[in-house]
Amino acid sequence: MGKMQRDKGARVEREMVARHIEEGIHSERVPLSGMAKGMRMGEGHDIDVYISKDKAPLVGEVKARRHLPGWLLGWLGENDFLMIKEDRKEPVVVLPLRVWFYLLKR
Repeated sequence: MGKMQRDKGARVEREMVARHIEEGIHSERVPLSGMAKGMRMGEGHDIDVYISKDKAPLVGEVKARRHLPGWLLGWLGENDFLMIKEDRKEPVVVLPLRVWFYLLKR
């Protein structure tokens, strides 16, 4: 990965942490999350989101793309979430950040 890509990734990770903090949700960026020795793609995580002081944080990946796939945005549309299920795999939920914040604050 080139320096520009690393810089963009770190910038977006910091932005996501800052947006959580603006909403009153404690969040931290994992330092050097993509640089851990011996880690492969898909291992590790980028940010911790704390929903309770006495529980382990939710861990998440942050990805930034110039354009998201049109089919993904089309399927989500104006809905509050999108559930995608691959055969014999656990479903994945995609939701707008406003819905994510709403759920975390409940």
